[in-house]
Amino acid sequence: MTNSHSNQTTKLQAGTAFPVFEVPKFGGGTMTVGGATDGWTLLIVYRGKHCGRCKTYLSKLEHNYAKWEDAGFAVKCVSADPLEKVSDDVARFGWTFDIGYDLQESDMRAMGLYVSDPLSSQETDRRFAEPGIFCLRPDGTTQIIAISNGPAARPDLDELLDGMIFTINNDKPVRGNA
Repeated sequence: MTNSHSNQTTKLQAGTAFPVFEVPKFGGGTMTVGGATDGWTLLIVYRGKHCGRCKTYLSKLEHNYAKWEDAGFAVKCVSADPLEKVSDDVARFGWTFDIGYDLQESDMRAMGLYVSDPLSSQETDRRFAEPGIFCLRPDGTTQIIAISNGPAARPDLDELLDGMIFTINNDKPVRGNA
């Protein structure tokens, strides 16, 4: 069976370099994702303000944010939402981790994410990325890639953190790259 959609994405391969991109950061400045860093990175791409499941997921992240930092992770979240929507959510939910906004469709596709059109103008006014969770090694390569085509399928954050601590402490290799 062939797929007739013209905007296909190529999925990232485990253990390969994560694409480098920049987005504006809530609170000012820019957020750079990808490339070599001083430590590990947890990147969560979320659908946006219109998604109730995203708010629940990010609120769970906020609850354990210090544990991720203690484990040596820079935590970054990003969506296609404009600044106004991100500002509303941060004010309402009190998220303190770094949040980028105005994610471009080309960057969504470079990450291998599924991209959706809004169901209506009440949902949102632009295409948006479906969920993606990435754990990036300090050298900028992918250790964990978890993407979904809908909001209900995402890794449990406690399990992911526990697994990543084990991976780091035991110098486990990247899996799924055979």
